[in-house]
Amino acid sequence: CQGMWWGGPGHSPADPEVGQKHSTEHVEAPHSSGDAPSAPAPQYSQATLVPQRDGVPRESSPFITNADMDKGIIYEGKNMALFEEEMDSNPMVSSLLNKLANYTNLTQGVIEHEADEDSKRREIKAPRMGTFIGVYLPCLQNILGVILFLRLTWIVGTAGVLESFIIVFMCCACTMLTAISMSAIATNGVVPAGGSYYMISRSLGPEFGGAVGLCFYLGTTFAGAMYILGTIEILLTYISPSAAIFKSEDGGEAEAMLNNMRVYGTCIIALMAIVVFVGVKYVNKLALVFLACVILSIIAIYAGVIKTAFDPPDFRICLLGNRTLSRRNFDTCAKFTKIDNKTETTRLWRLFCDSALLNATCDEYFSLNNVTEIQGIPGVSSGVLIDNLWSTYSDKGSVVEKRELPSLTGTEETKVAGLPYVFTDIMTFFTMLVGIYFPSVTGIMAGSNRSGDLKDAQKSIPTGTILAISTTSFIYLSCIVLFGACIEGVILRDKFGEAVNGNLVIGTLAWPSPWVIVIGSFFSTCGAGLQSLTGAPRLLQAISRDGIVPFLHVFGHGKANGEPTWALLLTACICEIGILIASLDSVAPILSMFFLMCYMFVNLACAVQTLLRTPNWRPRFKFYHWTLSFLGMSLCLALMFICSWYYALIAMVIAGCIYKYIEYRGAEKEWGDGIRGLSLNAARYALLRVEAGHPHTKNWRPQVLVLLNLDSEQLVKHPRLLSFTSQLKAGKGLTIVGSVLQGIYLDKCVEVQKAEENVKSLMAIEKTKGFCQIVVSPSLRDGVSHLIQSAGLGGMKHNTVLMAWPQSWKLTDNPFSWKNFVDTVRETTAAQQALLVAKNIDLFPANQERFSEGNIDVWWIVHDGGMLMLLPFLLRQHKVWRKCKMRIFTVAQMDDNSIQMKKDLQMFLYHLRLNAEVEVVEMFENDISAFTYEKTLVMEQRSQMLKQMQLSKNEREREAQLIHDRNTASHSAAVVQANAAAAAPERVQMTWTKEKLVSEKHKNKETNLTGFKDIFNLKPTWRAPPFTLLWDAPSIPASQHSQAVLVPQYGKKKTTPPPPPPPPPNF
Repeated sequence: CQGMWWGGPGHSPADPEVGQKHSTEHVEAPHSSGDAPSAPAPQYSQATLVPQRDGVPRESSPFITNADMDKGIIYEGKNMALFEEEMDSNPMVSSLLNKLANYTNLTQGVIEHEADEDSKRREIKAPRMGTFIGVYLPCLQNILGVILFLRLTWIVGTAGVLESFIIVFMCCACTMLTAISMSAIATNGVVPAGGSYYMISRSLGPEFGGAVGLCFYLGTTFAGAMYILGTIEILLTYISPSAAIFKSEDGGEAEAMLNNMRVYGTCIIALMAIVVFVGVKYVNKLALVFLACVILSIIAIYAGVIKTAFDPPDFRICLLGNRTLSRRNFDTCAKFTKIDNKTETTRLWRLFCDSALLNATCDEYFSLNNVTEIQGIPGVSSGVLIDNLWSTYSDKGSVVEKRELPSLTGTEETKVAGLPYVFTDIMTFFTMLVGIYFPSVTGIMAGSNRSGDLKDAQKSIPTGTILAISTTSFIYLSCIVLFGACIEGVILRDKFGEAVNGNLVIGTLAWPSPWVIVIGSFFSTCGAGLQSLTGAPRLLQAISRDGIVPFLHVFGHGKANGEPTWALLLTACICEIGILIASLDSVAPILSMFFLMCYMFVNLACAVQTLLRTPNWRPRFKFYHWTLSFLGMSLCLALMFICSWYYALIAMVIAGCIYKYIEYRGAEKEWGDGIRGLSLNAARYALLRVEAGHPHTKNWRPQVLVLLNLDSEQLVKHPRLLSFTSQLKAGKGLTIVGSVLQGIYLDKCVEVQKAEENVKSLMAIEKTKGFCQIVVSPSLRDGVSHLIQSAGLGGMKHNTVLMAWPQSWKLTDNPFSWKNFVDTVRETTAAQQALLVAKNIDLFPANQERFSEGNIDVWWIVHDGGMLMLLPFLLRQHKVWRKCKMRIFTVAQMDDNSIQMKKDLQMFLYHLRLNAEVEVVEMFENDISAFTYEKTLVMEQRSQMLKQMQLSKNEREREAQLIHDRNTASHSAAVVQANAAAAAPERVQMTWTKEKLVSEKHKNKETNLTGFKDIFNLKPTWRAPPFTLLWDAPSIPASQHSQAVLVPQYGKKKTTPPPPPPPPPNF
């Protein structure tokens, strides 16, 4: 830094040798609070030059005091640089060789537990890795794998150069878009062990993280199985075919190969598991060998392509007509040979004929067509690219043919089974090739999985990953064009190289020898299998230690040094399933599904975080956009169904089951994930939409505010009130559970928290889904009023209040109980809300009870728009009340037409689509409440009058409002008169007498009859009486055998409560 020199203790910048020697040293942290400068230096200086005895100014540092000057020798040789580039401290070549010697492709968390066994490992790990060593090379090694060596030439020959180019381009575009999203997530913080699992779980929540993390684990495990199958295929097909245990007999070569795969695969899995169990450091020591094999193999391929331009290799293939022949069972590509001027048949003749004689009976196709020999690798300048542009898909068991050559098939279809042709082992089509190829582009998470080992992860992960994907995409795309331009089409479609003497097809192109590719691919696939068996258990261990999947808790434990023993055992067992499948072409689409699902959710996480614009979303990587993430997510989903729609559905079902399991068990993790932010945004949007207008009649349902009473211990007095709520709501609609604590909030903070905990725990026990709201108020009446007014938010407000019948309201020493209750009735009516009052609530059924029979009785005295009809219907949706029947009771006078009333009520229920028994109870006039009769009569008169006036809807509402205003004014006058005459207790407010009832009845008899019919013809508007009383123990003779009784309450005869509030305008 200019103007400041940091040096070792006791040295000055004037000393040139010392200055050069310590130019990269840094000062350690302060040792104690007493390490202060010894001179009165400026208060904010970092170091002060102090003159010493020899006249040379010395440095006095706040970190190293003068008292410690004599101990400065301990800092000699230490690396004390404030900032150091990756390869600045040592020469470039030696530093590079040192880092390559310590190169590892293992994920973070794998080698930490080896520190106790190898102390040297800690010293080597101190200089952390940069972009090239830490990200680029591991990604390169993981991406270039078994599919490149064993299947890419076959894919090019089958799909053609153009369609192969499309396949590779789609897959590489998918991984590139995923890498962009992953870079944004990885640079938005530190990514510890777990890699993609950590990114998804911390971005989308524990449910998505657990589901996708387990899918990624399964994909990694099946990838290990695929690498092992590739290793065995290389061993038994190209290195040592004689090592096969099962031999082909009577055309059973494919089945014998599968059995060999199973036996050898099981042995190799056991061997690799033992190696991983013994120590990861042995796998780590071979990482450089595996990397060198991959790089040398790629170089050999490009060198061979260049060599074919002027000196193509001599690999001849034998054709019979246009059919390709396998060179395993003959050496001379001819029907006859001349030996000592004699014409003799060859081994090829004897394969197609029944004897070696010239007059033997031969296969018809063999007799009609000639045997020709062509160059298998004509070279890059031969023009064979034109022939290989288009696809050549075929069925299983068909012969590989060169369609450009002439061929005579004969009169009869000849049998090809058992003849030395090159056959296709599986049916080929475009989507299947996509599923087989996609695993070759996986491995892009290798850099993000080891972010803890990087010097600057937020810089290295994006740069290294995107460069690795660009490099491998160029390699794959160029290889497709070069393979199509250099190799004959029938050789490309020959999956196992039978036409070229059993050589690896890509090896025939390599220089200097095919064995470079064979040996390189063998060690590369073997190393990839070891790394999968090393990384997958640690991914499972990371998921288990998070505790989001309870049944995986056991796999979080392991050896004392952290080795995940149980997770390794499970990984080996799952890997054995892939080995038993025994076909690389069948295993590849399985792991493609799991990797594609993982990549899809990485893109989804980036898109969600970008669209939500959360304050914490500040990635250092800026070259991303939500459209790219959404495109990558769509491409991943499309590739899943392109590869295999049924595998895609199975993978989704597995992920969905894991998601629901984690959600069901309750993953109590708060990681600030994007799904929570998305839910908040969706809730805000929905609330704003609901706020726009009142709900339609069809959408109306009781949104309940439950008023609970708490005791001195803040426990709920009537828990069955919540049971009844859950039975009434069944988890649908809004439920707010409220209670009032009397006092001042500053003094009741602790009680409020305790009350909330108790209420929420009881809600969980009773399975009541809703919100809890505790209000502190100086008086209970004001608190209840506040709840009724302010509970809810926006359009999500309650329209019904549920409470228990007040206890001890008749006692003279408790004057406020009935008064609070009456005030609650008044306030709910003023708020145009329904009030449900449950009497004897403690005797109501619990959620665990089941009624095998019984009735729910509704005493329907006054028309309420259908509210009383709706309540029993909702109750019967719950298991407790499901087997109960619904009965409707209505009241008629002795001279009313009861039969007609019953028919009208049945028709009304029919229009409401409710099934219920209808009963009409005839009663004397003096048994009917005068107040009830008055309200019924007033409503009938209003309805009839408005109908006869034939007003429009707006005029009708205006007229109803005028009537309401007039009633309100008269009611206010009546209240004043009542207060003035309070000294006359003999007066009753409800002044209806029997004579007045009789005269009013005869006066409006016809009007009443027609008005009663109008009740059933009214459109349901879901209006409620002031409150509805619910009994669990019937006290009405007609309802003695019922489980519940619902009765609307308007008042009773010969009682003098305070005057009821006026009805709402539309009541």
